[in-house]
Amino acid sequence: MFIEVDEHKYWVECEGKGEPLVILHGFTGSTHTFRFLKHYLPDYQLIRIDLPGHGRTKATISSMEKCIDDVSIVCKKIGLTKFHLLGYSMGGRTALSFAKKYPIFVQSLILESATPGIENDEERKKRIKADEELATFILENPIEAFVDYWEEIPLFFSQKHLPTPLKKAIREERLAQSREGLALSLRTMGTGTMPSLWNHLSTILCPVCILVGESDKKFIQIGEKMISFIQNNEFHVIKNSGHAIHVEQSEIFGTIVNEFLKQRRM
Repeated sequence: MFIEVDEHKYWVECEGKGEPLVILHGFTGSTHTFRFLKHYLPDYQLIRIDLPGHGRTKATISSMEKCIDDVSIVCKKIGLTKFHLLGYSMGGRTALSFAKKYPIFVQSLILESATPGIENDEERKKRIKADEELATFILENPIEAFVDYWEEIPLFFSQKHLPTPLKKAIREERLAQSREGLALSLRTMGTGTMPSLWNHLSTILCPVCILVGESDKKFIQIGEKMISFIQNNEFHVIKNSGHAIHVEQSEIFGTIVNEFLKQRRM
């Protein structure tokens, strides 16, 4: 269903009954990404949201903060007052930003391959420049050219061993995005443009589960640093996996999420 927020329309999928879990996908993803989780979380209501620039959502937001403000209104409109929150990569950054600004909503937080942003100003400028160059490339070329490039970045090397049908499904989800939407996402919600949350991690008091893949060395380091600031945490390094654990080790991912949530029922 579509949920209207001002002039924006957010696509939301609700499935199942029980305690609510709001799920936010990564860059080039959509509500499609986490539909498999219903098999591992039969006792929960799963609420999947297409983030700005992705899927069926039509929202020309100007910043990460505007996005999380919109998400808070979407949650209120569908009757949520307290929920568990899961985010992957870009969705993890969004979930972390949401938990920092709207802690009253968040019962627990699950972060898959996520970062609190970039602390160093020079590194932040470099990332903004790189994201702007990528946004320009996306707008100036067919979506197929971008997807071909995206599939070959080191972050996703570990996905090359996946079964062909699964790789095809991931590619189709990426190809279904709009060039304008992806460029908007990079420019307004990119790692460089979002405010750094490193100094705010100690203020997050809800239980936090952090998952990283064993071949995703950068995010292992980020995760290890994050847990030194977050008081109530679980940290999992998943074997035989890279950045997209939910794709590469879906059963292990679903099992860990289920166990984490079961221990934190409202």
